[in-house]
Amino acid sequence: MLATLNVRDLVLIDDVALDFAAGLNVLTGETGAGKSILLDALGLATGGRAGSRSGVRAGASQGSAVAVFDLPDTHPACAFVVANGIACEGEIILRRTITADARTRAFLNDEPIGVSLLREIGDRLVEIHGQTDDRGLFDPATHRKLLDAYGGHEDLAQYVAQSFAELGRLRTQAEELKRAAAADAAEAEYLRHAEQELVDLAPAEGEEAGLAAQRALLANAGRIAEDVAATVDLLAGDRGAQSTLASALKRLSRLNPDARSKAEPAESGLEQAFSLIDDSRRELEDLLSQLEADPSELERAEERLSALRSMARKHGVTPNDLPRVLVQFREKLESLRGSDARLSGMDEQIACALVEYRQAGEKLTKARKIAAQRLEAAVAAELGPLKLGHAKFRIAFEEVENGESAGGRERAWFEVATVGGQAFGPLTKIASGGEMARFSLALKVALAETNPPAALIFDEIDRGVGGAVAYAVGERLQRVARSTQILLVTHSPQVAARAARHFRITRRGDKTRVDLLGDEERVEEIARMLAGAAVTDEARAAAKRLLAESTEPKKARRHA
Repeated sequence: MLATLNVRDLVLIDDVALDFAAGLNVLTGETGAGKSILLDALGLATGGRAGSRSGVRAGASQGSAVAVFDLPDTHPACAFVVANGIACEGEIILRRTITADARTRAFLNDEPIGVSLLREIGDRLVEIHGQTDDRGLFDPATHRKLLDAYGGHEDLAQYVAQSFAELGRLRTQAEELKRAAAADAAEAEYLRHAEQELVDLAPAEGEEAGLAAQRALLANAGRIAEDVAATVDLLAGDRGAQSTLASALKRLSRLNPDARSKAEPAESGLEQAFSLIDDSRRELEDLLSQLEADPSELERAEERLSALRSMARKHGVTPNDLPRVLVQFREKLESLRGSDARLSGMDEQIACALVEYRQAGEKLTKARKIAAQRLEAAVAAELGPLKLGHAKFRIAFEEVENGESAGGRERAWFEVATVGGQAFGPLTKIASGGEMARFSLALKVALAETNPPAALIFDEIDRGVGGAVAYAVGERLQRVARSTQILLVTHSPQVAARAARHFRITRRGDKTRVDLLGDEERVEEIARMLAGAAVTDEARAAAKRLLAESTEPKKARRHA
């Protein structure tokens, strides 16, 4: 609740402090005494615009308004304050200063903040229903949330919001997958082309070294062939090593057994030498046959070597690594084929999430329309006693684009028609100041304990009414005040008599004075409101009857 309002050097107010009670708090006094200035000061402290009734008092350099709220730690405003990095231990102090040239500064628990943040906090703490205020019930942005709270389906609305967020997350992920798939498709096309090139080339590990050696051999075939042929002749010619060894072995074979036995190791070595020379001869003859091969073989070797090295340069590897690159390309292609499967799986998830969202959205739509009918009937029942019997109230619905939003499938807002046959429209556009205040009261009565603010402010809600209507207004204000603290500027004695705390505002010269009234003083003030300037005994008696009819506690102490 709003515990204290301190106002200093604003318009007609020098220095005033008001300590409020829970329930209904009323401010009464003559016209022009400064009652509405106090409410404007509260509006200033909670983020409202600085207007003509919240300017700096003549002769002062700066004015200020301080609102102190005493709240449970679980109040949404506390969580909001903490979320903005400022400590909140059950008390929120809002302070706004204004200079003579209309420059303002805002503070939260003595920490400087921006005016926009001050207004956001103020919107969570007070609803101000004045002659031109557009906050609280008059803000269409709040109507759908109020309807959900009234219908008791806030959990369903939250589930719809979560389902919409999940649907959005999946769609974003799917778009990312599609972009990745498009990139993968381009990469796959390149990989398939590169793979086919390598398949066609068919590189083998170590092939480059073999080709390089073959090319070197073939490039010098003539000179090498001469040397090889001469070497073969030295080995296998008439006077060659093979002939010489054969003759030596033949002589040893003719030795007598004893001598041959002694020469056996030597004979064995010569046989091995003969065998090795024979093998070498055959190797050299094979080499000669290669050197005498088709001359185009050199050209083919050079072309193959060039192709291998060109492909290696293309992929930034050595020719020996080309077989490994081919394996890598095939593995990458296999992994890219899985992106289609992932995208297909994502489409299935989105389809399931969309069905879930739509089912929850349809359920929420039905719940809202049922709650709307109930709220329309509840408000209608309040309009007659408040002298708004010809007025009509309805809740309008409009489907959002594509039928999808975090708030459900539709927008919802309150509309009224105050005269028979008049088209429905927003409350602020259709109703007069007094009608707006009484309409907001009817709504508040119907909404009862639905997300009440810390304090509910009404400025002259009873303007232009009296008698039974004023009585009805007072009774309804008292009813709402059981769950929400109310501050009220009133000229109605029937309403003032129901207050839990009664302040009298008077003007003395160029200053406004505020007094908290005790029981006897309340009788005098209500009698003045009944009779005017000359208070009679009949007026006092009537005032006592009004107070007796009130069920609100009357205990109060004087405050100057």
